[in-house]
Amino acid sequence: MPESLPESLNEIRIRAILQKIGERVATPSNLILIGGGALALLGSPRLTVDIDFIGDDVTPDELGKTVMQVAKEQNIYADPVPLQRFIPLPKGSEDRMIAIGKFGNLAVFAADPYSIALGKLERGFDTDLQDIVFLIQRKLIDLVRLQQVVEEALPRAIEFDMNSLDLLAHLQTIVKRLK
Repeated sequence: MPESLPESLNEIRIRAILQKIGERVATPSNLILIGGGALALLGSPRLTVDIDFIGDDVTPDELGKTVMQVAKEQNIYADPVPLQRFIPLPKGSEDRMIAIGKFGNLAVFAADPYSIALGKLERGFDTDLQDIVFLIQRKLIDLVRLQQVVEEALPRAIEFDMNSLDLLAHLQTIVKRLK
């Protein structure tokens, strides 16, 4: 946890932090980013205050520990997120990860954009909805396919403590914003 308020992160700063992490990783490793950090690396102009990555928040592996240590040294937030515990991962999500680049022994990917969108749609903050619009406008996701992903998630929503009505309402807000 940073000692003072963390600075906002843009793509350049995130890449510099990933390089520092990559310099410490002893063996080839994959880091999968979600949230604002992933979106910044995909071209979003919106700044973020943290780097969220897919990982175990209870017992982080060596890579997770390295990420957290570098984040602490850089006075930023970094959070391991067990995404599969928060949303029903859409079918084929592992095949839709987007390669960002290599940083030493570290290969960095953005998580499946539909998984990112589903998580943001579930939370529903205004910035989350803006991020989904960005993904659609950049053609990283398709609105019709996102609607299908949401429909497929609805039967399992209760398992993930997701509110189906909120999910659908947030999706309708996205549709309105795109008109």
